[in-house]
Amino acid sequence: MKYIVKNLSKTEVEFEIEISPEDFNKAIDKTIEELGKDIEIKGFRKGKAPKNVIEEHFGSEKILIEAADKAVSQAYSEAVKESKVKAILKPEVEIKKMAKGDVLMFIAKTAILPDIELPDYKDIASKIKRNKVEVKDEDVQKTLDWLQKSRAKMILKNDKAEKGDFVQIEYIIEGKTQKDGFILGQGHFVPGFEDNLIGMKAGEEKEIEIEKGKIKTKIISVNTMELAEINDEFAKSLGSFENLESLKNNIKEGITQEKEQVETQRVRNEALDKIIEKIKIDLPQPLLKQEKDQMFRNLKEQVKQRMQISFEEYLKKVKKTEEDILKPLEKEAEKKLKVFMVLREIGEKENVQVSDQEITEEVDKILKRYPTIEEAEKDIDLESFKNYTREVIKNEKIFKILCP
Repeated sequence: MKYIVKNLSKTEVEFEIEISPEDFNKAIDKTIEELGKDIEIKGFRKGKAPKNVIEEHFGSEKILIEAADKAVSQAYSEAVKESKVKAILKPEVEIKKMAKGDVLMFIAKTAILPDIELPDYKDIASKIKRNKVEVKDEDVQKTLDWLQKSRAKMILKNDKAEKGDFVQIEYIIEGKTQKDGFILGQGHFVPGFEDNLIGMKAGEEKEIEIEKGKIKTKIISVNTMELAEINDEFAKSLGSFENLESLKNNIKEGITQEKEQVETQRVRNEALDKIIEKIKIDLPQPLLKQEKDQMFRNLKEQVKQRMQISFEEYLKKVKKTEEDILKPLEKEAEKKLKVFMVLREIGEKENVQVSDQEITEEVDKILKRYPTIEEAEKDIDLESFKNYTREVIKNEKIFKILCP
């Protein structure tokens, strides 16, 4: 194999690759062998038909195209590896010459990650001060109140709904009937909506006017909430807690961990922002487009799942065009791509590696949730998940170097 690399821009290269007649013939022979493995041809045992019979069965054109596809893929991968070009995405391939017994010539254009001149990233990150995490008594009390309400005993009430009652309602919005349940008076719905439910009984209906129109609403049930007293017995009922104090300590520890994680993420984000400010990055447009398109697909899926409406209905609801939605996504995509490129460059400079054992240990934690591997594979593309896990572990190692 011979190849030449041409730089088309800072973010795109072109490979001119030539595969020798000998190597191309080997690829053709291998293709014929693979095609003949499972084929049943009259007069021959399965997979035992001779080469010329297999060629006749499939046709020389099909064999030539399949062999070329495999040879091109292998030669391109080898050229990228040898040249150490930071190729990304699938290349655009143009066959220049293809014939049995002759050279196979092709051109492959691909986007590349440009070289980045990093500033002193460790110095930048070291100057970001970490805020002290504090957990107040009211933070613990909020969690205790939530636990108390989540375990409240519901008693059906045949009287008017009052603030503090748990109500179940059915309502029609944009022609669709939906159901919900909540504690009345806690601001679950848009302002003014819940006030109109006060005084209604189970079975009663009402059209409630809000800022954006009217909502036809029916009370399904009204329940009073019998709350347990928050004491040692309450704590013991929640698990292996000796008393209320041990429950409070457990809650405080959990909140502290959550706040520590939020603070860690803030420091990391600020460090990346300051590093990105110091460098000029030429973004590969194909990769930027891919990122933006993926974000757009994710948004559409979120609208479908959370709002149960089509994306066209959503646009009408928010009074925006697709163009209005795509504009801010482009800036988000640019930021994500810059972060990816900076982390990748730091990882290379620091020679950050992830072992197969580390990946296996993390993947196994997820697989243990499933009774069998077969069940897991219904939900997870294992190969993609392993690649994702590799990146997560690698980034965590990079951040520990950046913000120890």
